[in-house]
Formats: sequence, C-alpha cells, structure tokens
Amino acid sequence: FSASRTPPYCFLSSLRMDHAATAYINGEFLPLAEVSISPLDRGFMFGDGVYEVIPVYGGQPFRLESHLQRLDNSLDAIRLANPYSHTQWHTLLGQLIEKNQSGDQSLYVQITRGVAERDHAFPLSAAATVFAMSKALPASQQAAVKAITLEDIRWQWCHIKSTALLGNLLLRQQAVDAGCDESILLRDGILTEGAASNVFIVQNNTIKTPKKSTRILAGITRGIVVELAKRNRLDIAETDISKQKLFGADEIWITSSSKEIAPVTELNGQAVADGQVGPVCQHMQTLFSQFKMQLRAGVAG
Repeated sequence: FSASRTPPYCFLSSLRMDHAATAYINGEFLPLAEVSISPLDRGFMFGDGVYEVIPVYGGQPFRLESHLQRLDNSLDAIRLANPYSHTQWHTLLGQLIEKNQSGDQSLYVQITRGVAERDHAFPLSAAATVFAMSKALPASQQAAVKAITLEDIRWQWCHIKSTALLGNLLLRQQAVDAGCDESILLRDGILTEGAASNVFIVQNNTIKTPKKSTRILAGITRGIVVELAKRNRLDIAETDISKQKLFGADEIWITSSSKEIAPVTELNGQAVADGQVGPVCQHMQTLFSQFKMQLRAGVAG
C-alpha cells in the first residue's frame, strides 16, 4: 500500500463528497478526497475484508464496544488479525469524530487483507489496509418504508460483515426497481433479514425477530431493540418466522444503524395491516429516541 497521490493509484477526488471531511488511512488522517487505495488491494480485487458502520450521537459513538466485538468476530471468521487493540480503536475513532466536528455522524470502518500479488490464496505477508471515514447522519431516520419479499440468494455466512456485498446489492436494487426501499429476504420459506437491515414483526402484541444464526448479520441496533423491549417488559421472542407469519403480521419493522427503527407499511404492493405505523413500533421508536438522548448526555452506553 502507498498513500501516494500520483498514478497508478485510484482517487476519490472526482466523487461528490464532503471535501472538508477528514478520513483515516493506515496511520494517517487526510482529507477524504486525498485518500488513495492501491488497485492491488485485496479488498478491491476480491472483497477480501470486513467493515463496520457506527452511528455517533452528540459526539458519542453508539455501542462502540459492541461494534468492535463484532469487528473482531468478522476478522476472526476470515482469518485476519485485528491490527489495533480496542483501546487503540477508541483513540483513533475519537480523533476521527473530533476532526469531523463531533455532533451526529456515521463512522465507516473497513479492514482488508492489504496489497499483494493477485492470487486466491492468502498472502504469506501483507499489511492490512485500515480505512475509516465519517459522514453526517440525516436528521430523521425512522420514516415508513415500502418493501418487497425476495428469495435470499446470498452466501451461507451472512453473520460476517463482509465487504463482498454483491448479493445484497442485487437484492436491494430489485427493491429500488420496484419503487420500494428495501427487500425482505426469505430462505426456504423462513424470514432471514433485509438486504441492508434486520427485520421485526408484531403478532398479537408479541415482538418477534429471527434468531441469531449464520443466516443473518445480527445488527447492533437489532440488539438494542431486543434489550430495550426486555428492559421495558415488552413481550419479545427471537425465533423462526415463516413466510405465512410475515404476511399475517400486525406490524413489520426494519432496523439498522442508518435507518434506526423504520416501519414497513407496504409489502409487495399491499398495506401491512391498516397501512399505518403500528403502536408497538411507535413505542419502540420513542424508547430508542430516549436512549439516544441519554447517549448524547453521556449517561447511556
């Protein structure tokens, strides 16, 4: 890897972006537009890397330790050592947040196996490429969405937060082509997750979400929803959800770092229940908003 700003490296400067944003690349903080990556990087060649997306509220990273633990899990799964300790990550990301004016942000962290001769086998020696950037979070992230159901065509290790997202991209694009916001995925007639989200349903006032497995990427926001529901004595179950139960649900939501808790009011062109945001979803959105306020005040972790 080289941070050289001359050919043959590819550049981000031609993209539409916040040129004032500061990014991190392999030990150096730079304007995002000046960051360059070698075309021989295995992340570029093979999608050989993992990533995390970490919301920041009022300068406070959202469940950073949970994100770092999932990063560790993903790196372990692809047999790549974490180049930094959790203490080093806290320092690095704290600096990145500060350099991007604190406030509400979304941090993107990516680690690849680095630059090596193109070969499917892992290189015997290559330094990992570490990249992180920040962008502003939108003011509102809980708007109602339309979704379609699709067969889950992705690989079998969806619990790894891999940068190889082609399956997810194809599924999400089918939703966009249909005038929708998200694809809700089914495998062998069982709900897995969204193309870029986790899924919850409500039946008879019981909240249900698919249990953790290699078929889903268990989101940090998903975990907070489960935690908040239990803390507030709401009935919640992590269980298999059939296609029939999905279509018969009183409410459907999707969750992610960027969407937070977003109600699905239309599925496959049909209204979900009465087509309005359900009361359980509204209650969870309120609880989540209160949690964010506590985080901004430094009294929630």
